[in-house]
Amino acid sequence: QLQLVESGGGSVRPGGSLRLSCAASGFTLDYYVIAWFRQVPGKEREGVSCISSTGGGTNYADSVKGRFTISRDNAKNMVYLQMNSLKPEDTAVYYCYVWIRPKNYWGQGTQVTVSS
Repeated sequence: QLQLVESGGGSVRPGGSLRLSCAASGFTLDYYVIAWFRQVPGKEREGVSCISSTGGGTNYADSVKGRFTISRDNAKNMVYLQMNSLKPEDTAVYYCYVWIRPKNYWGQGTQVTVSS
């Protein structure tokens, strides 16, 4: 059964850091683009970052450029999101996502709260 499981969320003060992990099971990550999304209650889910299958290509939302870094370890079937210089507006539930034809797959999400 194909599954994505996020971990690493928590509560931090502004300026702090967190590293989110996304563990894949039931399939091999190697061939797929993986993305991180986030969602605040009452708002649409928004794309944060994505990484190519080899890790050679990455993309970031303007709001996180220069602060977040996405990476992957295909040998471990893992994708990561290093989040530095966190701001209160980064508070959200963060989701890992993959599209494997013909379906979308989402993890259960991990809560990130940035507050003083």
